[in-house]
Formats: sequence, C-alpha cells, structure tokens
Amino acid sequence: MATTLLALAIASTGLYAGFMLIFLTGIMPALARLDDGAFVDAMRRINEYVPKAVFIVVFLGVVAFPVAAFFVPIDGRSDTQKWLILAGLVCAVLNHVVTAAGNIPLNNALAASERTGESPSAVRAAFEKRWNNLHLIRTVLIVAAFGLLIAAALN
Repeated sequence: MATTLLALAIASTGLYAGFMLIFLTGIMPALARLDDGAFVDAMRRINEYVPKAVFIVVFLGVVAFPVAAFFVPIDGRSDTQKWLILAGLVCAVLNHVVTAAGNIPLNNALAASERTGESPSAVRAAFEKRWNNLHLIRTVLIVAAFGLLIAAALN
C-alpha cells in the first residue's frame, strides 16, 4: 500500500509539475506576444477552462497522496525516505499556498475586470507580471516536490 501511495504521489506531482512547467516555458511566453486585448481574453478563457474535474483531482492528489504515503506505516522505511516525502509534501503545500493566496486572486480580478470595462492594457499591467512571478515560484516548488518524491522512492 505504501509503495502504491508513493507511486501515486509521484505520478500526480509529476503531472502537475509538467503542467506548471509547460505554462512557464511555453504558454505564457506565447501569450506574451499577443496584444493586450488578446492576452487578457486568452487568460480569462484559460482560467475558466482549467479548473475542471481532471485538473482538480491532480491538484488535490499533489497533497493527498504524499500525506497518505508519509503516514501509512511501512517496515524498513528509512528516516531519509520519510524526510524526503515530508519535504516533497511541504513543497507541494507551499505551491498550493502561493496558488491560493496569489494566482487565484489575480485570476479572479482578471475575470471581474470583464464586467468593469477596464482597458485591456490596464488589466494586463495589473495581472501579467505578478501572475508570472508567482507562477515561477509555484513551478519551482512543485518541481522540487516531484524531485524529492522521486528521491524518496529511490532511497
């Protein structure tokens, strides 16, 4: 059971890290080339579409599976393996804190701006740089979580 839970922790974290990395290295640089109106509209549509069932399962699994892997007892688990799982879990939780405290409020403000009639350039100026900086932080955290969980499995 513990091995399966660690495998699920690695799989969910790897999927989420890949998603975050693709946003960081591909999607956001591509969107940066759009004019203000197209950028704002594209981000609004992405933010409406992304939080669907599959994404939510992976998003929650990034925390739930490492928690389960950490607390399910296993004979022969080394202290190093326990600390690596815990460190991966901490990175995943911090990723979610950045997302909940930073990126989601920016996404909500972006959505709300559609009703206020603010200019796309003002909306983009209030959103893009802050969102990208926060996204870089959460991407580093989740990639670190992924690496730590892999290290735990190999330990």
